[in-house]
Amino acid sequence: MIVTLIVICEVGFWVLLALGLSLRYLARLPRAGAGVLLLEPLLEVVLLVVTAIDLKNGAEPDWKHGLAALYIGFTVAYGHYMIKWADGHFAHRFAGGPPPAGPPRYGSARAKHEAKQWLRTVLAAAVAVVLLQLAVWYVDDPSRTTSLTNWQGTAGRVVAIHGLIALSYTIWQKKPPKGEAGGVERAPVRAP
Repeated sequence: MIVTLIVICEVGFWVLLALGLSLRYLARLPRAGAGVLLLEPLLEVVLLVVTAIDLKNGAEPDWKHGLAALYIGFTVAYGHYMIKWADGHFAHRFAGGPPPAGPPRYGSARAKHEAKQWLRTVLAAAVAVVLLQLAVWYVDDPSRTTSLTNWQGTAGRVVAIHGLIALSYTIWQKKPPKGEAGGVERAPVRAP
């Protein structure tokens, strides 16, 4: 049931996002669109409550509960970023907005971008670890919570791996090809 609910939450996230952005840009109802986008966190609250009820009713803590904690952590850390990304693309495609700027491709600007992404991953892992620890305390039986503590280690490994990837962008900075400055293509110069 928990895995099904995680899938429903993920699908619900994208459905609410599409509906909110459609109301904002296609129907020209920005307040209604914002209201729909504000419903996004309710999906994670529902997942959290259902997971807690599942544990309270005596379910054996296992990988599904750990996955739910990681999913909630990821959504907390990356949800706003993904909504902002989708909003920029939707505005450009359907409302005549400017093309959204992509991430920097070269040099220290790219390293800084990757460091920010890593900090989001740290936040996601921290939220997941806290939720998992609360679940361990809630179950209060060390013989049954090994799976949950293993997921805490998984969150730490994800942070470490992503940290190494982000660090690689600092150590081995990619230089822009000739004719490009910092990853942004220059407009051709026209003669008067």
